[in-house]
Amino acid sequence: MKIIYIIFVALLCVGFNMHAQNDDTKKTVQEFELELEGEYRYFYDDALFEEQEDHFPSLAIRPEYNISWNKGYESINFKGFFRLDVDDERTHWDIRELYYQKAKNNWELSLGIKKIYWGVTESNHLVDIINQTDAVETFDGEEKLGQPMAQFTWITQKFGTFDFFYLPYHRKRTFAGDKGRLRFPVVIDKDDLEYESGAEEWRQDLAFRWKHYFNAFDIGLSYFHGNGREPLFTFDTTGNINAFYPVIHQAGLDLQITHNAFLWKLESIYRHAEAQEFVALTAGLEYTFSNIDGNGLDIGLLGEYLYDERDELALNALQNDIFFGSRIAFNDTQDTSILIGGISDLESSSTIFSLEASRRFGSTWTAEIEARIFNDIDQNEFILSNFREDSFLRISISKYF
Repeated sequence: MKIIYIIFVALLCVGFNMHAQNDDTKKTVQEFELELEGEYRYFYDDALFEEQEDHFPSLAIRPEYNISWNKGYESINFKGFFRLDVDDERTHWDIRELYYQKAKNNWELSLGIKKIYWGVTESNHLVDIINQTDAVETFDGEEKLGQPMAQFTWITQKFGTFDFFYLPYHRKRTFAGDKGRLRFPVVIDKDDLEYESGAEEWRQDLAFRWKHYFNAFDIGLSYFHGNGREPLFTFDTTGNINAFYPVIHQAGLDLQITHNAFLWKLESIYRHAEAQEFVALTAGLEYTFSNIDGNGLDIGLLGEYLYDERDELALNALQNDIFFGSRIAFNDTQDTSILIGGISDLESSSTIFSLEASRRFGSTWTAEIEARIFNDIDQNEFILSNFREDSFLRISISKYF
């Protein structure tokens, strides 16, 4: 993580130099927030592989700090993360964000470590390619590692917003250890994963995205060239798993159409590498019944179709599936929300059911519940067959300072 220290020192130098320019820049606004989380995950089925545990208590710390000056047009932003867990590989720390940002007229410049999100669909984020997935933190891939970058954003009223990215360093994905669940029969050490590129993690990657809106249409077009965020898996004659990060070209499209209470959504990618070429898409809709009881209750119904040409070799195990679910927002002072759903394979019996719920208590406490149930997983599923005994319940309580 040498690059993190280099970026940290560079940001301090940039920040202090810009901060000392004139009286206006010396008027700073500082904000600090700290989240302490206690989490417990319980896997109620007998483990499929030796050494795997059933009970996983853990603690997490998420500090955030922001300092802005020059009337808010310049800032340094920091988000940290640390988790202590029974699984040694899930015990990890990360700088989610640490970047300097300057805004002026119709452009913005960000330098440092940052998280970028692209996409519109609920069940699978195909176009979201900038950041590496924090695979030991969550099953659904929602958590991401901080990505070193330089980002330049040009904003126009007529032609939309243009984002340019220079990505000087690639971060490897971490997989569960011996004790951990949701893993393969062979424990994968991230340091054993190689690169197709001779420059390895220091290959200089580039990305671009254009986004705009036309009446009811919100559209995004993106392109990425560099080390892939997903490792490519191969198998030798003895059954050992080999993996490496290929150099990829990826073109992406994300589209959302808003019509009354309907949201029509689409994400699609074309990815090319020397060893692999494929097309994937996720398409669906969301319909919301608003203010049902007259007290702010919103219930959304979701349905999506997921397709991936890689079939069983797709790392996300979503090749020809349907997603169905409901999003319930009570819009109360406790910010209570529930998301329930499931993904069913159209070619086999494999189904994954999910539940996510959260609620605030007072002004500084939040409780969350998450459940994933793997039901009747087909033995021929390359990814999911390894997780067929890994249904779990997760409970967490967070305190904010």
